[in-house]
Parts: sequence; C-alpha cells; structure tokens
Amino acid sequence: MSEFSSSCHASAVKNKSRNIGFLLLDNFTMIALASAVEPLRMANQLSGRELYNWHTLTEDGAEVMASDGIRITPDSSIADAPPLDTLIVVGGVNITRSFSRRQVSWLQSMARKHILIGGVCTGPYLLAEAGLLDGYDCSAHWECIASLQEAFPKVRCTNHLFVIDRDRMTSSGGTVPLDMMLNMIKRDFGYQLTAGISEMFICDRVRNESDYQRIPLRHVLGTTQPKLVEAVSLMESNIEEAIELDELAGYVGLSRRQLERLFQKYLQCSPSKYYLKLRLFRARQLLKQTSMSIIEIAAACGFVSTPHFSKCYREHIGIPPREERSGMRSQERSQTVTPLVTTALPGLNQKGEQLQRSNSELALRALSEAQFEPTYGSVSLQ
Repeated sequence: MSEFSSSCHASAVKNKSRNIGFLLLDNFTMIALASAVEPLRMANQLSGRELYNWHTLTEDGAEVMASDGIRITPDSSIADAPPLDTLIVVGGVNITRSFSRRQVSWLQSMARKHILIGGVCTGPYLLAEAGLLDGYDCSAHWECIASLQEAFPKVRCTNHLFVIDRDRMTSSGGTVPLDMMLNMIKRDFGYQLTAGISEMFICDRVRNESDYQRIPLRHVLGTTQPKLVEAVSLMESNIEEAIELDELAGYVGLSRRQLERLFQKYLQCSPSKYYLKLRLFRARQLLKQTSMSIIEIAAACGFVSTPHFSKCYREHIGIPPREERSGMRSQERSQTVTPLVTTALPGLNQKGEQLQRSNSELALRALSEAQFEPTYGSVSLQ
C-alpha cells in the first residue's frame, strides 16, 4: 500500500468524514458530475454514517451552466471553500476557453496542501495547465488526450478509463467517474461497501484502472487517411468471420502492400495483428459482460479453435480467458452489504426567480456550443 493509500486508510479507521470539493467549470458535463457525486451519497446511505461530505464550487460563487443548459447554484466560491480532503475539477466542452488564471493559481495553492486532487471528463486539462500532472500518469476524455499530450509533454497521458497515481486522480468522461469514485471508496472503506453501492446502482461490474477507453480511429487520424479508416471499419464489422487481407485491400481500393504500409505507418503494426487485437478486445468484453461459454466466445470472435483462442489471449492479454472469467465470478460471489431502506432525498432548494428558457432553447444552445469543438461530429452513427 502506498503512503497516500495508507493515509486514506488511516482516516477511514478513525471514522473521519472526508470533504470532497467539485470545482465546476463553464460548460461542465452534468453526467460526469452526477457519476462522481452519487457514489458518495450512497456510501453514506448504506453505511448509516456521514463518510463523505461534498461541496460544489465556482470561481466567484455565481451559478454555472452545464453543457446541457442546466444551471447549478454552487455551495460557495473558491475563496470561501471549506477545508477539503479531495478536490475534483469537472470539465466539459470548450475546455481551453472554460477556465481562468485565478482558477489555475487556486489549484496550485490547493496542491501545496497535499490533498488528493483530481479531474473528470476534460478537467485533467486544467490540472495539466496548473502543472499538477507533470510526471504523473493521466487519463482524460479521448477528445482532449491528443491536445493535452501535445501541450503538456511532461504529462504521461494514457487511454485508461481512469488513473489514480499517488495524490492525483484523473478520469475520462461519461459514467467513468462512477468507477473511479467506487475505487476510491474501496481504498477508503473496503470492498464490501463498494459492492453494496454497485448493487444499489445496478452496476454489473466496477471497472478498474486496467480498463481502457476506446478512442475512435477517426479522432486519431482525422480525415487524412480515409482508406485506413474504411479498412478498420470493415474489420470491426466482420469479427466473427474475418476478411482475408487481399480481399480487404480490394474492398478499399488498395493493393495488399499499400494497405500494409498504411497500417505500419499510422498504427505501428501489421493489418493482421491489428485485426487480432480487435477480436481479442471483443472477446474480453464478452468474457466480462456476458455468460457465454469460452467456446462460444472463441467462435464469435473468429478463432478456429478454443486452444488457439486461449493461446492468443494469454499472449496478448497476459492471462488465459478462463482466469479472466473466474476472476469476474469470484468478484460476484464476494459478500456484499445488505442494502438499507432508501432514505428520503433532501428537498431541492427553490429559487425565487424562475428561468425563462424553454427546453428547446437550452437544447439549441448546447448544440451550438458543441459545434465549436474541434472533434464535433467525430463519432459516426452510420
């Protein structure tokens, strides 16, 4: 156990309530905030104790608008923030234009207090701007990984879903902050409480630091290599019955040698090796998320036999498929806490002044903001 993990465990033993602050940036993503806060609420509910307190913060204490148009009135400004054990920056769209120098300076001052500092969605970008991720492993939403790495070469960017590295905690977006916070709660108070929270949220599996986010190839290559993107899309659509390399090259209008050169130049591997990685990635998903037998998974992912599948899986993933599956089952069998009767949620604060925006206006504003993103439309629905 690291020195930082030991200190967390010590505070847990003393039953000390931990204060978590959430710095909300302009256009932050609501799902990232909710995914991070709700596990804390449920930890208190299931334990019957105030294990965590949480506080929303903005630079000046004024309300802030999320990327979906919903306005949040924070608990305080950064100047009036209570003493914190953990501080998490919640980012969203237009991250490079969503923070101020005052916020950067405040983060640097908070880091000097040696507390756990984190970021979710694009929040890690602000931590990097403040120099708080130099020499650290870092995760962020795939949309900003490339720009973050380019702007801050001292930061070790990864495509992991989340990373907890010493006194830094970073996460990609969407629902991943839920997994990150569950892992933090497990470090603080043990697996039993985390398992109970997962049950209450109908969360089949808590993802860990070894899980990756899948970065769309279009985002990695942009529009510069349409033939390569097309070839990979064909691979992804034909996992069970793999396409022969000559046939694949013909579909995209290239020779086999041209296709091999493209893969080597831009993906640093051969087409066959990339295809194998895709099939093993799919197999890992099926092992973790379904009850399909290993024989069925091998067939569904285009392997000619179960022994061949097991050999490839062990060589590239590091453990045999049966061990991957048994690890998931042993986790499911572990004892969980008995869910307590759900307590009533505190009433929402009512503002005297009602906002006069219609839902359609908020939706249009959110779309307009998104269109300024450099990756707008990078995920194809075709």
